[in-house]
Amino acid sequence: MTASRTIPFIVATIFIDAIGFGIIMPVLPQLVMEIGRVDLASAMGIATAIGLVMAVATFLASPVLGNLSDHFGRRRVLLLSLAGLAADYVLLTIVHTLPWLFVARALSGIFGGSVAAAQAAIADVTQPENRARNFGFVGAAFGVGFVVGPVIGGFLGEVGPRAPFVAAALLAAANMLYGFFIFPETLPAERRRSFDWRRANPFGAWKTMRGLPGMSGIATVLTLWQISSLVYPMTWSFYCIAQLGWSPKMIGASLAAVGVAIALGQTFVVGPTVRRFGERDAATIGILVAVTVYIGYAFVDTTWGAFLLIVPIMFQAPVQPSLNALMSRRASAAMQGEVQGISAMAMGLGQIVAPTLLIGTMAWFTGDKAPVHFPGAAFLVATMFGLLALLMLRRLPRVTRTSDEAAPDQMPPSVTA
Repeated sequence: MTASRTIPFIVATIFIDAIGFGIIMPVLPQLVMEIGRVDLASAMGIATAIGLVMAVATFLASPVLGNLSDHFGRRRVLLLSLAGLAADYVLLTIVHTLPWLFVARALSGIFGGSVAAAQAAIADVTQPENRARNFGFVGAAFGVGFVVGPVIGGFLGEVGPRAPFVAAALLAAANMLYGFFIFPETLPAERRRSFDWRRANPFGAWKTMRGLPGMSGIATVLTLWQISSLVYPMTWSFYCIAQLGWSPKMIGASLAAVGVAIALGQTFVVGPTVRRFGERDAATIGILVAVTVYIGYAFVDTTWGAFLLIVPIMFQAPVQPSLNALMSRRASAAMQGEVQGISAMAMGLGQIVAPTLLIGTMAWFTGDKAPVHFPGAAFLVATMFGLLALLMLRRLPRVTRTSDEAAPDQMPPSVTA
C-alpha cells in the first residue's frame, strides 16, 4: 500500500519539476533582456551564467537534502522542497533586477536537489531487483515533463514573460497539497540516522563514496554519462538549425518525438532489459546504443535520417535507472537518501562542465574561425564521454548482496548485479 501511494506521487513530483524547469526556457531570453535591458547576444551570455549558478546550487544542495531525508524522513523534506519551489516561482514573477533573478534561479537549483529524497523514497518501498524499473518511471516522468514544459511556456509566454512562472507556482503548490494528503512517510524512525554536516556536503559525500566499495566508480560513470547525454537538451536546437536548416516548428516536433521516445523507453524498455541482463549489462547496452546514435547525428544531413535516429533513443533508457539502482544496492537502508544525494551531485557536476564541452565545441566548429564547418562535433564529444563511461562501467566490481542485507551504516568488504 505504501508503494502504491509513494511511486505515483514521486512520478508526479519529478514530472512537475521537469515542467517547471522547461516552462521557463522559452521566456528566459525575453525576461533577461527585459530585466537587464540588454540585447539578445548579451542575454545569451547571462542565461548561460544563470544556468551555471543553478547547476552549482543543485550540486551543493543534493547531498544536504539527501542526508536530511535520512534523518527527518522523506515526506518532510519533499513537501518543504515543493513549498520552496512554489515560493521561488512566485519570486520570479516579481523580480526586477538581474541579481534577484540569479538568486531566484539558485533557489530553484537548491530545491530541485530534492530529487535525492524522491529517489530514496522509491528505494525505501521497492525491492532491489525492481528499483531500476521504478527509477525508469521517474526518468519517463522527467522526459515527458521536459517536453510538455516548453510547450506550455511558449503558449503562456504569449501572454507575458511572467505568466509561465505563475503556472509553475500553481503546479508546485498543487503537488505539495497532493503529497500532504496522499504521500506517506517511507522511512520508519528505526531506520533513520543522525544528521552530520561532515557527510552532508560534497567533500563529505566524496569521503562516503570512498568508504563504500564501487560507489565512487558508479558516481564517475554517472558524471561521464550525464555529460554525454546532455548533448540533446544543450545543443539540439542549435544543431538542428546549423546542420539541418530546420524551422522552430520542426525543432519543436523533433523535441516532442525525442520526449516520446524517452518516455516509451523508460516505461517499456527498462524493466524487461534489467530483468533479462541485470543492471550493469543493461546500462552497457544502453550506452552502446547511445554512442551509435551520437555518431549518426554527427554526420546525418537529411531530415528523414535525423527523425529515424530518434527511434533507437528509447533503447538507451536503461542507463541512468540502472546506475541509480547499482548505487542503491551498495548502501544500507539508512543511507539511501545520502546515496541518492551522491547520485544527484554526480549528475550536477556533469551539468556544470557540460556547457563548455558541448556548446563550446559546437560554437567553435560553426564559427568563422573553424577549420571546417562541423555542427555535429558536439556529438563526437558526447561519443567520447559515453565510451569513457562504458569503460568505467565495465571495470566496476559486482555486488554480492543487496543493500537491504547490509548493516545500517556500513557495507561488507565486498559488494552482484
